[in-house]
Amino acid sequence: MTITVLLVDDHPVVRSGLRAVLEADDLSVVGEASTGEEAIVLAGHLRPDVVLCDLRLGAGIDGIETTAALRALTPAPAVLILTTFDRDAEILGAIGAGAAGYVLKDVSPEAIIDGIRRAATGDMVLTPELTTRVLKGMRSPLPRLTARELEVLRLIATGAGNKEIARVLFVTEATVKSHVSHIFTKLDVDSRSRAIHVARETGLL
Repeated sequence: MTITVLLVDDHPVVRSGLRAVLEADDLSVVGEASTGEEAIVLAGHLRPDVVLCDLRLGAGIDGIETTAALRALTPAPAVLILTTFDRDAEILGAIGAGAAGYVLKDVSPEAIIDGIRRAATGDMVLTPELTTRVLKGMRSPLPRLTARELEVLRLIATGAGNKEIARVLFVTEATVKSHVSHIFTKLDVDSRSRAIHVARETGLL
C-alpha cells in the first residue's frame, strides 16, 4: 500500500525538492502547504498518512502548534518534523505535541524516506542522540512558554523595549508587560538579562 504524504514548508524550492525525492521512491505526495493553517485544512480534506512538517513556518503558527492541531484531527496523520533546528526546547515541544519524530535536514534522502515509512507504521523516529536528549528533557522539563511569549522573549533578546515590542506585535504595552511577567515567572528570573541567559542555556533561544 502506497504511503501518502503532505509536505509543509514555507519555502517552495524545499517542497519541490522533497516531492522529487519522495516520489522517486514511490511515496505519494498528495499535497503541499506553506503555512500551518493551510496544512491543517489540507490534512482534513486529503487525510494523508504522514505530514512532513518544518518547524519554522514564517507567519502564523509554528510547526509545534501545527503538529498539535494535526494530531487532534480524526483520523490523525503521523507528523514527522523535518528541520534545521535541534534545540532541546523545540525537540521536546514537538514530541510533546504528538510528533512521531524529529529529523534534521542534513540527513540523507534515504533517512527521510525511512523516517516517513517508520512514522506511517507508528514508530518513533529519533536518532540515538536525540532520544537521549528527549529522555533527559523529560526528567528535567524545560519551561513551557506559549508561542506569543517566545515571540516576546526573542524580541527582548534583540534589546527591544516594551513599546517597540508592542508596536511589532500589534498589541498594547500592558499586554507586553503581562507577557514579560509570565516569562519571568516561568523562567524563575527577575530581569531581562537573566531571562535571556536562562533561555539560551535551556535552548529556548
